[in-house]
Amino acid sequence: MYPEDLKYTSEHEWVRTPGESEGSLRIGITHFAQDALGDIVYVSLPEVGEALTSGTTVGELESTKSVSDIYAPVTGEVVAANSALEATPELVNSDPYGEGWLFEVTPADPAVVESLMNADSYQASLDD
Repeated sequence: MYPEDLKYTSEHEWVRTPGESEGSLRIGITHFAQDALGDIVYVSLPEVGEALTSGTTVGELESTKSVSDIYAPVTGEVVAANSALEATPELVNSDPYGEGWLFEVTPADPAVVESLMNADSYQASLDD
């Protein structure tokens, strides 16, 4: 259920390396997160060029159930945001690991990705 080629955070975000831009990381939310939120109706993402600090709030996902914060999994600069989500926020539900990605970041320290959870660790954190 959780792709092995991704890294995960305790805030239910995934990180794929590399992203589309050289040296960047693509970020989205996990199947678990989108399922818990329900139908996503609005997405607020960080702006391209924005500097992010790991662990800080950088956007929001609004669903029919609630509003949930999006957190920066790493410190770095936003190099892309998924503009398709403006018109079709439900992509986060239907394809959380593909077309429903959120944004891309060029990390200040690329090695920090290795400190994130692998798929097995993430799954174990859900089972706790």
